[in-house]
Amino acid sequence: MGNTVDGLVSGMDTTAMITSMMSIEAQPQNMLKNKVATFQTAIASYQSVNTKVAALKSSADDLSQLSTWRSISPTVSSTSVSATATGGTNTATGTLTFDVTSVAQVQTNSVRVASSGGVTLSDSLQIAVGAGAPVSIDIHADRSAAGIASAVNNAGLGVKASVVKTSLGDSMVQFNSTKTGAANGFTLTGLEDAGTMHTIVATDAAIQVGGADVDGGFSLTSDTNTFTTLMPGVTMTVSKLENGITLTSAPDVSGIANKIQAMVDAANATLTEVSNQTAYDPGTNSSSPLTGDFMVRQLSQSILGNISSGLTYKDANDNDVKFGSLAKFGVQLDKTGQLKFNAATFTAAYNADPTGIKAAGVGFADSIYALTTKQGTNVNNAITSNKNQVDSLNDQISNWDVRLASKQQALTKQYSDLETALGKLKDQSSWLSGQISSLS
Repeated sequence: MGNTVDGLVSGMDTTAMITSMMSIEAQPQNMLKNKVATFQTAIASYQSVNTKVAALKSSADDLSQLSTWRSISPTVSSTSVSATATGGTNTATGTLTFDVTSVAQVQTNSVRVASSGGVTLSDSLQIAVGAGAPVSIDIHADRSAAGIASAVNNAGLGVKASVVKTSLGDSMVQFNSTKTGAANGFTLTGLEDAGTMHTIVATDAAIQVGGADVDGGFSLTSDTNTFTTLMPGVTMTVSKLENGITLTSAPDVSGIANKIQAMVDAANATLTEVSNQTAYDPGTNSSSPLTGDFMVRQLSQSILGNISSGLTYKDANDNDVKFGSLAKFGVQLDKTGQLKFNAATFTAAYNADPTGIKAAGVGFADSIYALTTKQGTNVNNAITSNKNQVDSLNDQISNWDVRLASKQQALTKQYSDLETALGKLKDQSSWLSGQISSLS
């Protein structure tokens, strides 16, 4: 925008005058900016509500999954064995007994050699891992223990070598397979003249389940100490030989209860957020950003109605099943309008009727998922609508920037021209005064 020079002739503060007039001219634009701020506040409030709705939808989806209701909790009778649930829908419950007859280990070859100088006359070593073909390793440049170990390690064959100095002053060269299991064992040739090679063979882990094979039992092996096929949905790791170990897999009722609690917590968080965003204080006559927004208030009413009206869900044949009050598996409303969940009530109900409670729990989760999907769409639409309003208003504000700049430029020119005209009049006045004075 142009600059003004305060009235040198008129004595007027033209800068202040133009600023004052421009503040009046800018009032319509300021009103638009205030509207933008109001819409942006509403958008932030809608987004805050939407975050809670999305969390509730996610927890409902989690509870509705078949994997949640088929989750298991494995336990073992020995501290030498660990068992964890792998999740998914392919799980089984029950108890079995087994013996650990072998643990997986790496192959170790070792040979005692001199602590310095060459330890073999060979120019190369040959190593074959598992059923693979032998690979030749060149050692002619350095036949010392350290040189041999370095050459083997650099070959990257699945065998690592190290040198250990003993208390007798000589050294042990050790070769270890990098993986456990019989299939990862190796053969090593080329050091026959270095000394006697001692070998500890690689072995698989093995368990015998349910007694001897002749008595109806069976065995399993693993090239690691971990077994994934002993019981569906369970991964088990052994660490030492031991007999008579019991593995029990039971439904993870506490895990299911935790997911119901998570959904209840998410519902309460949504109710609280809606209450905060729509609150009105009659004492101070102050409102919140979404006070009076029926769509947002309806969200709370829908959640509360879903609980208070009891549960009806569709069975596998698409027939309506009237389950009734959700309090039967621990979910109900308290006097403050919040949801509460009793895990003990749920556990007792589940243990008494796992199939029925599972169907009701999935039906409950599905109803909350459908509710949050619909309401989430409504909130997103409100966000989009408000953003469109902001974009439109910002376009108008930009147009006002151009108009105000032109107006200020016109006012600046107008007062500048006025000063110029007054200056000319002053000059003429001075000339006339001089002429009149000369006549007298």
